[in-house]
Amino acid sequence: MAGLRCLRTTPRNRVDGGTVRARFGPAKRRTRTEGGEALAVAGVEILGAGAGTAVLSAGPGAITPRAPWHVVWTHSHCEQLVCDQLTARGFHPFLPSMGTWSTRAGRRRLISVPMFPGYAFLNDALDKAAHVEVRRARGIAGVLGEGWDRPAQVPEEEIEAIRRVVDSRLPTLPHPYLTEGRRVRIAAGPLAGLEGILVNVRPARGLLVLSVNLLQRSVVVEVDWTQVMPI
Repeated sequence: MAGLRCLRTTPRNRVDGGTVRARFGPAKRRTRTEGGEALAVAGVEILGAGAGTAVLSAGPGAITPRAPWHVVWTHSHCEQLVCDQLTARGFHPFLPSMGTWSTRAGRRRLISVPMFPGYAFLNDALDKAAHVEVRRARGIAGVLGEGWDRPAQVPEEEIEAIRRVVDSRLPTLPHPYLTEGRRVRIAAGPLAGLEGILVNVRPARGLLVLSVNLLQRSVVVEVDWTQVMPI
C-alpha cells in the first residue's frame, strides 16, 4: 500500500505452526490515517454525500466463490504486501479497503486504507502444503485457526456483504463491534437484500452495521432508512 511502511511486530496469540488462535477483542473507536489524523468512526456527518465523501475500493485478487474463506493476520501496514505475494503464488486474497481523508503538511487528500487493518481474507482450500506456502509470504503473522488442519472460516454471507459494500462505493467507516440491535434487510438500492443492524436513525438516513464475527470487527455504511424492513 503506497505510503505505508511494513513494520515487523511481535505477533500475539501464536501457536505451533504459525497459526493464530481466533480470539480478538473489539475494535477501537478511532482510526488513524496516514498523516496521523484520527477520525471519529460513528459520526453521521462524516458519511454525508458531497465533496467530503469517502469511497471504497476493492483489493487485488480474484474471488473464487466455492472455496472456503480464511483470514490471514499480517504485520502492521503489510496487508497489501502480503496480498500481492499471495496473488503471485496463485492464491486468491481479498483485501477490502475504504477511502479516508488524511491531512499532511497542511494538505487534505483521500487515501485508501484497509477496511480491517491487520487482516486479509483468503478464498482457497488450505491443506498442509498450501498452509506452508501461505506462511512463507513476507509480512504475514499467521492464519487464524487452531492449527494448519483446522483453519478458521468466515461465512460466505459475511464476505458477500462486505463485497457488496465495496462494490457499491457507498460511504463507509469502521464501527465498534456490534452483535445486538435492530436487525433489518435492505429492500431496494445497491445493497438490496443485505442484512445488518440499523443504528443512528435520522429523518431520512440511518447507519447499517455489518460485522465479521470471527474478527469481532464491524463497519458502518449510510443507507436510506425508508428502504429497509425489519426482520
